[in-house]
Amino acid sequence: MNSIFQRIADELGVRQQQVSATVELLDEGATVPFIARYRKEVTGSLDDSQLRTLEERLRYLRELEDRRKTILDSIEEQGKLTDELRESIETADTKNRLEDLYLPYKPKRRTKAQIAREAGLEPLADALYDDPTQDPDTLAADYINKDAGVDDAKAALDGAKFILMERFAEDAELLGQLRDFLWEQGTLKVTVVAGKENEGAKFRDYFEHSEPLKKVPSHRALAILRGRNEGVLNYSIVVGDDEDDRTKVSPAEQKIAGHWKVRDQGRAADRWLAEVVRWTWRVKLSTHLETELVAQVREAAEAEAIQVFAANIKDLLLLAPAGPRPTLALDPGLRTGVKVAVIEGTGQVVDHGAIFPHAPQNKWEQSIEQLAKWCRQYKLELIAIGNGTASRETEKLAGDLIKRYPELNLARIVVNESGASIYSASEFASRELPDLDVTIRGAVSIGRRLQDPLAELVKIEPKSIGVGQYQHDVSQVQLARSLDAVVEDCVNAVGVDLNTASVPLLARVAGLNQVTAQNIVDFRTQNGAFRNRKQLLDVPRLGAKTYEQAAGFLRIAGGENPLDRSSVHPEAYGIVQAIAKDSGRSIDQIVGDSAFLRSLDPKRYVSDKFGLPTVQDIIAELEKPGRDPRPEFRFASFEEGVETLNDLKPGMVLEGSVTNVTNFGAFVDIGVHQDGLVHISALSHQFVKDPREVVKAGDIVKVKVMEVDVPRKRIGLSMRMDDQPGESNNAGRGERNRGGGDRPRGGQGNAGKGRDQQKASQGAMAGALAQALASARKNGR
Repeated sequence: MNSIFQRIADELGVRQQQVSATVELLDEGATVPFIARYRKEVTGSLDDSQLRTLEERLRYLRELEDRRKTILDSIEEQGKLTDELRESIETADTKNRLEDLYLPYKPKRRTKAQIAREAGLEPLADALYDDPTQDPDTLAADYINKDAGVDDAKAALDGAKFILMERFAEDAELLGQLRDFLWEQGTLKVTVVAGKENEGAKFRDYFEHSEPLKKVPSHRALAILRGRNEGVLNYSIVVGDDEDDRTKVSPAEQKIAGHWKVRDQGRAADRWLAEVVRWTWRVKLSTHLETELVAQVREAAEAEAIQVFAANIKDLLLLAPAGPRPTLALDPGLRTGVKVAVIEGTGQVVDHGAIFPHAPQNKWEQSIEQLAKWCRQYKLELIAIGNGTASRETEKLAGDLIKRYPELNLARIVVNESGASIYSASEFASRELPDLDVTIRGAVSIGRRLQDPLAELVKIEPKSIGVGQYQHDVSQVQLARSLDAVVEDCVNAVGVDLNTASVPLLARVAGLNQVTAQNIVDFRTQNGAFRNRKQLLDVPRLGAKTYEQAAGFLRIAGGENPLDRSSVHPEAYGIVQAIAKDSGRSIDQIVGDSAFLRSLDPKRYVSDKFGLPTVQDIIAELEKPGRDPRPEFRFASFEEGVETLNDLKPGMVLEGSVTNVTNFGAFVDIGVHQDGLVHISALSHQFVKDPREVVKAGDIVKVKVMEVDVPRKRIGLSMRMDDQPGESNNAGRGERNRGGGDRPRGGQGNAGKGRDQQKASQGAMAGALAQALASARKNGR
């Protein structure tokens, strides 16, 4: 176990003691947010990112150890475990290496080599390999045994060949060398399946495509794999010249021959041994290693895609909240009308309905008057408009309302509505809003996510929010685990109001789950608002351990103890009480007194239980108890009169909101129902390795329109204001579709709300991806 700890420590660049202490906490049931916030002395102040990496590596290495033990036990039971083999297995540091060593001993069905051995042909194989001067046909004649199925010399030589092929192919050292060689020197060659040219047009840039295997980027790898799964593309890994030419010896065959010291010196058996080598590669190893290496490419591509998705989800969850401001929520629609929900600052729905300002009913004036009536009656401050079908038309309606009644002091904001329809039809929504129609629930979600994006978005499965890169092509288990970790970290970083939080939000608090969260809400409903954190211990099935994990992240505004609205953990209240006692003041008096708190010497309050990092955190928290780490609320203002693709002109400078960030650039909503792409090369005048160095989801940015392709619904944008449309280095000019990434946001569906469809492989992200990649080739990126 110490070897695992040391390996993780080396990978993270920390001390082994930090790792072992953290693992002990994790094994005791502590959560990452709790450890990161309240156990800094134990872990040496590892942050949540380091802890998540540690947790993942621990899972992998423990699985490796379990597999190692299984393999050792299996070989030992066979009586074949030598000291040398044991040492090799015990020092294997990857699953591939472990499986390579196990391969010769792995129980398998009867192979052709095994049948040949049973027929007594292994001595023939050994003789020809050990002494190639012997004539194969002459020697094989002595092994003819019709009773064993060896009817002639050819059959004997075939059996000997199968024996050597298996021996060659199961050599762990050779497998490792070939795997590394193919990875370093291999080329991924992609072709179109004959007859699929029209059906697979979206993959046409891969119909004749090749590039170094180790350099295939995540999004391209996933596009190729998707094309293969859809029966449009074929791929293979080649090294050097075309391996289909059987007159040539491939570099891989040369590797096998060199490892087994098979040389063509004109001896009688040399040609036969060369054929064994060729068959070993082409029959036994080529497909096997290709499958492994493609799996390796897929694994790396999936990990990167998941990382991109997780980063975008984090940015969206931590968007600035508008706060508890009364909101008019509009879910736009044409024929079916605009659904309206009136939402108090607490998130409660106090009124709802529908208006029909657009075609075919065109009740524009009546709609404005109805909206004005609601705004006056409920003293509304914000208008939240979903960015789906008829969004810009509805935004114009809101604009007319604001111009006509300036005394209402309204502000209109367009809200990304991805996932709203999924929430509205969910089981939780039916329990939370049982008296409202599904369509109205969507409007409620739009309004609430403006007030508090985090509190509302946690009600939706993260992968349905629509900010990913090929999220449907990756391991759903890994994706769910990664996104769950991101959501958990975000929720606990912000903190949760114990008296207003929903079940989904509470369930994301460290230590809590769906059952305990529901029990908290039920307790709150039956007994009224929580007055202090200690009352949590009265909640059914919420014991001391759960309380320890969760209490610091649950806040009570206006409770009996002012510390209950802070992130100070109840276990550390004694430190604050000691500070208050020393100063002769009450806790209420020292909370928020920055000058006093900054004058304190944290070392004075260090104890065996609480070290300096914890005391410093407590003092910092007392300055601004319960402070929200999210940024100040801002929103994009879309240009009047620019509502569709046809309204865009190259050279326009517009304000927009970043909806999605990928490895190749950022997608920006500029209010025309189609996100534009700022390619990575157009994000800045400086070299940008990772687009997230410059922008993140939710950012408000200014962009210049570089190109508009109306038929294909593609928009090329730049954040470099001195770029000129038509220049050769513009991102995304006239390139072909690269095979379809997932659509970054909703809102382009019909009146039936197609906005939450994620697999829009013919959508804008697919086209933009194609533009970005081809532009990257043109610019030599």
